[in-house]
Amino acid sequence: MAFLIKSMIGNPLSGIGLGGGGDKEEEATPSDPAKAAGMTREEYEEYQKQLVEEKMERDADFLHKKAERATLRVCLRDKYRLPKSEQDENMIEMAGDDVDVPEELLKMVDEDATEEEGKDSLMGQFQNLQNMDMDQLKEKASATVTELKSKAEEKCSVM
Repeated sequence: MAFLIKSMIGNPLSGIGLGGGGDKEEEATPSDPAKAAGMTREEYEEYQKQLVEEKMERDADFLHKKAERATLRVCLRDKYRLPKSEQDENMIEMAGDDVDVPEELLKMVDEDATEEEGKDSLMGQFQNLQNMDMDQLKEKASATVTELKSKAEEKCSVM
């Protein structure tokens, strides 16, 4: 609010041009960014180099993480026979050939694979039978047998 009033009223002598008002503002803002930051020129240049190096390192780490994720997606697509993605392949190529899937993700994928193998095996099927209610299983079996008998009696005159 004070800025608005000051800009409307202004300094009465600033418009006259007697050389008093504008020079002080220019002196208050130094043209050298090192002085503005309170450092010497060498310190400021070193600081800027560190910032650039840190940014490059962060970008490289980010690119590497993205490539790891793309590698995992490619592995999962191969496992489940899904169509390949050019975007993932391009990401892996950009990161280079040294991209591996992180160990934690590999463990998760391996655990899923062993669980699926266990469900597909004969022992896995037996475990599923143990988890089922036997009375419910007997009822389903007897209902199926009676249904088959009734259909057979309708179609066959000998029975």
